[in-house]
Amino acid sequence: MKLKDFAIERYFAKYEFSAKYMLSSSDCDGFGMDEVLSLASESEKKDWDNLKLGYTETRGSIPLRNAIKKHYQNIALDEILVSSPGEANFVLMNVLLSKGDEVVCMAPMYQSLYQIAKDIGCTLKLWEPQESNGHWTYSVSDMERLVSKNTRLVIVNFPHNPTGFSPSQKDYEKLIDICRTNDVYVFSDEMYRFLDHTPGPCLASMSDLYEKSISLWGTSKTFGLAGVRIGWLTSKDKILLQKIENFKDYLSICSSAPSEILATIALNNLDYFLKRNLDKIAKNILLFTKFQHKYPSLFDFSPPLTSSTAFVKLHLKESTEDFAKKLVEETGIMLLPSEAFEYGGQHARIGFGRENFPEVLAVLDTYLKKHKY
Repeated sequence: MKLKDFAIERYFAKYEFSAKYMLSSSDCDGFGMDEVLSLASESEKKDWDNLKLGYTETRGSIPLRNAIKKHYQNIALDEILVSSPGEANFVLMNVLLSKGDEVVCMAPMYQSLYQIAKDIGCTLKLWEPQESNGHWTYSVSDMERLVSKNTRLVIVNFPHNPTGFSPSQKDYEKLIDICRTNDVYVFSDEMYRFLDHTPGPCLASMSDLYEKSISLWGTSKTFGLAGVRIGWLTSKDKILLQKIENFKDYLSICSSAPSEILATIALNNLDYFLKRNLDKIAKNILLFTKFQHKYPSLFDFSPPLTSSTAFVKLHLKESTEDFAKKLVEETGIMLLPSEAFEYGGQHARIGFGRENFPEVLAVLDTYLKKHKY
C-alpha cells in the first residue's frame, strides 16, 4: 500500500523545531523526567531502578495495563493492547478494512484517521460540521443518514481535533445506537480524553459502552507526555485485538521499557497532570477570547467545549496557508493552516497548551498591527 504524505506532520516537520513560537500545537508542554519520577510509588521506583533494557510484552506490561484499566468501567486486562498511537491506528485499519469497504468519518480530521482507509481503497463518507461564529457542531441526524448496513467502520474523535467539539451525553448515546442498529464497528480516537472545559462528567470511553468499538488513548495529549510515545487500544472484541497484536509483530513488536514505566506512573497520577494542563488551557482560552475581541473582523472564535485546540476562521484576502507562511518567516510563529487538514483555506488551528501562549499573542498582535489587519 502506498500512502499519501501526511500533510500535518510534514508541515510540523518543516517548522516545529526551527520556529521560535508554536501557536498550533495540539499537545501541552512536556513534563520533565524528574517531575514524572518524583510521583512514582515505591514499587514504581524499584521497577525504574532495576530496569533492564530488554524486550517487553507485546500487549504491554501487567503494571501498565493495570494502570490503564483503572480509567475504564468495563475493560479487562486482556482487552487492552499497548502500542504507539499512530501504529495502533495504522494496524487497526489494515486488520479491519478491505478495498471497497464503506467508511464514515468526521471532517476535518487528523489525516491518519482517514488516509489509511482511503489508500486501502475504501469509500469514504464524510460527517461534516456546521459552523456559526466560530462555534462547531456535528449533527447526529447527519450521521444517521450516512450510516447504513453497508458501512464497515465509523471513525470519530471526541474531544475533537481541531475544533474542540464533543457531543452531549444524549447525542453520544444516540450515535452508539445508530452504529449498533447497523452492526457497524466504531473506531473512537480518545487521545484528548478528560480535557473537558464544561461542567459535569466527561464522556465514557466508547469501548466501555459499545461491544463493536475500539478506543484509542495515550499519554501525548491528556498528560503532556508526547515523548513517551505510549498509547493503547481498548475493546471488548478480543478476536480483533488478537489480530492487531499479530500484525504488530511485523512492526514495533513491543514498546520501550522505560516508556512503559513512565506511562504507568502518569496513569497512576492522572489528576496531577490533568489539573496542570486544564488550568493552562483554560487560562489561554480566556486570553485568546480577549485577543479576538481586539480583532473581531479578523477572527471567528468561540471557546471550545473540550480539547486543547480550536479551529478558528480567519477573514483574509489571502489563503490561510499564505498568511501562515508570511507569519512564520517574519515572526517565527508557526500557525497550522486548514489546508493541512484538507479543509479549505480559511481556518487555522490554535493550540492552548503552551505556557508561553501570552508571549506568542503579544508577538502576533504586533505583527497584525504592523500590517494593518
